[in-house]
Amino acid sequence: MNGRLKKVLLLLLAIALLAGAGRVQQALNRDRDRLGLTHTEPLENAPPVLAFTTVALGGFRGLISNALWIRANELQDEDKFFEMMQLAEWITKLEPHFAQVWVHQAWNMSYNISVKFKENAPGNYADRWRWVKAGIELLRDQGLKYNPHDVLIHRELAWHFQHKLGANLDDGNMYYKQQWFREMGRVFGTNRLADMDGLVNPQSEENFRRLNLLTNQYKMDPKVLKEVETKYGPLEWRLPEAHAIYWAVQGLERARLNERKIDKEMLIQLRRVIYQDLQLSFQRGRLEFDPIVGGFEFGPNLDIIANASAAYEQAMEEDEKMRDHIKTAHRNMLRDAVYFLYTADRTREAQQWFRYLGEKHPDKLLLEGETNSFPRNLTLEDYCVAKVQEDVKETSRDRIKSAIQGLLIRAYRRLVFDEEAAAANLQLLARRTYASYMSQIKGNEARIGLPTYDEIKQSVLDRLLDQGRGLPPLYRAILRTKLGMPAEVPISAPSTNAASAAVSATAPAAKP
Repeated sequence: MNGRLKKVLLLLLAIALLAGAGRVQQALNRDRDRLGLTHTEPLENAPPVLAFTTVALGGFRGLISNALWIRANELQDEDKFFEMMQLAEWITKLEPHFAQVWVHQAWNMSYNISVKFKENAPGNYADRWRWVKAGIELLRDQGLKYNPHDVLIHRELAWHFQHKLGANLDDGNMYYKQQWFREMGRVFGTNRLADMDGLVNPQSEENFRRLNLLTNQYKMDPKVLKEVETKYGPLEWRLPEAHAIYWAVQGLERARLNERKIDKEMLIQLRRVIYQDLQLSFQRGRLEFDPIVGGFEFGPNLDIIANASAAYEQAMEEDEKMRDHIKTAHRNMLRDAVYFLYTADRTREAQQWFRYLGEKHPDKLLLEGETNSFPRNLTLEDYCVAKVQEDVKETSRDRIKSAIQGLLIRAYRRLVFDEEAAAANLQLLARRTYASYMSQIKGNEARIGLPTYDEIKQSVLDRLLDQGRGLPPLYRAILRTKLGMPAEVPISAPSTNAASAAVSATAPAAKP
């Protein structure tokens, strides 16, 4: 074979191999697109170093990031957190479209690194909060910037608010809530019912300031915020549960715009965040004390019971696999709703939901261990009195606190109607409930303890005697007389400036 023929054959072979490689590459590209591995969206507003690494390094980015990840894990084991942070930043720059990178690094900061730090002072977890906040910001400010439609990052961000800030498993959870409360106070003010219209359509300098904070610092859309409030509210936006719901709703909306690349299991997890956090908001989604005066406490947000119930029913329709579990959770939520409403002296609403509970679950026991406690066999009062006795044996902080407050409210109302003996019995039961709970949690007071009994009692009395939100004037006057208190001094209409000053120095609004 002469040299010329050999060259022709080699050229033909090269062309055939290139054509074959092209067909294989097309198949690979289709598979990458189908699996969501191809990112066609540009890196908008990316810093120069990030733009360089994503283009110039090509496929070597994965190898480099793997090496950095191994080194970062070694540094974490050696407690060299700040050097590890630098490596984490490099990893996210090398793989900005890989959602697991952002989720892993944020989890590491909020859960693994933060707990390495102890109290700075009694009740002060400033160093730990710094890492928790850094994890949230990594997901919200950077991860979503480069992956705006990614469901996993939205779910993880919602989980941070629900679990890390909202739950009480971390010793620093109350400090986290206090810090978040202060930050959100700059956006939503000191009133429970935030001015949503002022954020959506700002007309004043103050509202433009609030909108700037909301959109630029906290990356939240005021229109989505109002939609969430309208559908699920009234929510307390200074508490983490409302933000968990927001980011879950935002994730579902972004997923709708990118449906072909979305794992349906992730959508179910986002919907789960919504109804779980609505239940938490119902149980303890109302602030009761002014942080300026002496911190804040939680109370049940009974105004969202209908929305929470509707969210459970929607989830049952959308999640066939978990339908039975959601149905059980919904039944437990309704049982709590009846109980909380009754102990808050909202008897008519309690009766309505008690009837609804019986219609939805006629063949389920209402009381644990009581084999005859079907809805048809119990009255509302029988059920709720039994629940109070059941709670005395439990250690659920929110349920116990709600029970104590409700008993005290009913006691003061009985006092107004000259039922002194009934009022005394209710107050005695409230005190015994408090003492039993505190004795059972001895050693864990810092994490799940209650304010003193006298403080709870005073907060209930203050709410009932409040001229704007409490009992009717005649009932307030009778109660003051029964308690040997001086007559109330009517509040005159304040000037505009005085009213503004009062807003910043009063406790959050709460319905009795």
